[in-house]
Amino acid sequence: MLYSTVSPEDKRLQLRAALTPGAARQFPGAFNPLSARLIEEKGYDGVYISGAVLANDLGLPDIGLTTLSEVATRAGQIARMSNLPALVDADTGFGEPMNVARTVQELEHAGLAGCHIEDQVNPKRCGHLDGKLVVDLATMQRRIAAAATARRDPHFLLMARTDIRGVEGLSSAVDRARALVDAGADAIFPEAMATLREFEAICSAVDVPVLANMTEFGKSELFTRQQLAEVGIAVVIYPVTLLRTAMGAAERVLEEIRSEGTQAGAVNSMMTRARLYELVDYETYNTFDESVFNFTVPGGSA
Repeated sequence: MLYSTVSPEDKRLQLRAALTPGAARQFPGAFNPLSARLIEEKGYDGVYISGAVLANDLGLPDIGLTTLSEVATRAGQIARMSNLPALVDADTGFGEPMNVARTVQELEHAGLAGCHIEDQVNPKRCGHLDGKLVVDLATMQRRIAAAATARRDPHFLLMARTDIRGVEGLSSAVDRARALVDAGADAIFPEAMATLREFEAICSAVDVPVLANMTEFGKSELFTRQQLAEVGIAVVIYPVTLLRTAMGAAERVLEEIRSEGTQAGAVNSMMTRARLYELVDYETYNTFDESVFNFTVPGGSA
């Protein structure tokens, strides 16, 4: 009932324990709080909160238009709905090193288990688009150092994302990953790797967990969990998968209502009322205080 029964501190410990190189823990991307609960129910290892999803949910492109307050508020709403640890995309940290420091503390306060900060210039763009620009190494090192200094919970996971593979190639990505670990990063997110061998090169170059981004329609092939585990990946994210699926279904049913004059043909593909009530835990609220919550939870497929 209500929110998670696991404290943010315990979720951070849970996240760190899970990120073993080669474990390939699966973190689907939640697009709202209820989807985070569904991710937990289906037995996944954690929840990912994508900056692209947060921007798209506001009707915006993923080009750095969201603010720290928007991201921290929505990410906190998602994180508190699940007992799983949640890792959030903090873009470039929303400014200069002092802004990065504040970002980390705001995300800690919101209950996140960790975040990643990237080395793109402002304004950033989706990591799987061409034409990206990255900051110099010293600037990115300052971002990571500021984040590491600012966190109050030493178990809050600080992940460094580098987009330099798409700008300067794999060798530069390997060098930057090593330098960012030296600057204080607890884990590395090498964006837009092209092959399994490239993921393996990053994993071999650093002694911290490495993340693989399995986003659809991107630069990376959609490798299986087993393939990624075999090259040493610790965590796999599916950042926009659920949002794309939900929006695709919404588009189809809107088209059906428009063309047929009714949604009747789409009802069988919908989550039933009973299943939705189960997911939001109506019955527990009902029994918590019957003097207030005195409704009847319907059964069947209504």
